[in-house]
Amino acid sequence: MTKQQGYGLQQAAKGSLLARARLALKKYWFIYLLALPGLVTLIIFSYGPMYGIQLAFKDYKINLGVWGSPFVGLQHYQALFSDNAFIQAFKNTVIINLYHLIFGFTFNVFLALMINEILVKPLKSVVQTLVYLPYFLSWVIFAGLVQVFLQAPVPGDVGGVVNQVIVAMGGEAIDFMKTPSLFRGLLVITNIIKTSGYSTIIYLAAISGVDPNLYEAAAIDGANRKDMLVYITFPRILPSVAVLFLLNISQLFLSNFDQVYNMYNNFVLSTGDVISTYIYRISLGGGGKFELSTAANLLLNLLGMIALIWSNRFVKKMDVMGII
Repeated sequence: MTKQQGYGLQQAAKGSLLARARLALKKYWFIYLLALPGLVTLIIFSYGPMYGIQLAFKDYKINLGVWGSPFVGLQHYQALFSDNAFIQAFKNTVIINLYHLIFGFTFNVFLALMINEILVKPLKSVVQTLVYLPYFLSWVIFAGLVQVFLQAPVPGDVGGVVNQVIVAMGGEAIDFMKTPSLFRGLLVITNIIKTSGYSTIIYLAAISGVDPNLYEAAAIDGANRKDMLVYITFPRILPSVAVLFLLNISQLFLSNFDQVYNMYNNFVLSTGDVISTYIYRISLGGGGKFELSTAANLLLNLLGMIALIWSNRFVKKMDVMGII
């Protein structure tokens, strides 16, 4: 094939692609019109501010602005990795998110499968409502409730319900909110209680799409509820499980600021301080180190993207469609 022929084929391919794009735009113009506001919002509020990423490599001066500030290379990353508070916050973030992934993610799948097994419809509706309710509370309110329930006894006060039960059973009261060794587990448990309802909605929606004839055929063949659960229900929700698993992996190096900020205190910084609270302290919280906070954010998002790409390849090997 000559160079001229190859160029001709490239031009033909481009023309064919443009023709297909015009045809799709003409055919589905209303759908694209509906998506346009969301796309514009994404560009303005998500992609537009990304020019500020350069702060991670500059010595920011207010009078010079973002573009005019001098370039300092990787100096801020050297400062981050020499900061013991950052290293500890990074360690806490990964450990807490791994706990969320191991216990929270698996519990959500288990909860959805168990709710689906409830055959009495009124009871099923009540259980679903009780499970979903905490999700609609803000972390400010939910963290306040947690502190009330777990409050340690003080002179003139018997403490929260949990400590009252512990003391009534002959044990010693525990100051849950100020015990570093318990705080990570407390974050995981409260996150499960608050957010598990939302995840079960996705799984139950996938389960509702299963053909009832499959269950009838399995019952005729002598299958029990356990067999139907393992060989019919779970395989049908596996794609949804895979997608949510990937989304959880992408958040492995990030953290829920609302939850931690409203629950932690100076007594549990060694195990409860996470990247988001660390970034807040060194920037908007009074530190004023916007370059360091940008550098930390950029690093963690890049690590999250790498983890997402790797886990997506792993999921595809399971013959399940990924998200990339």
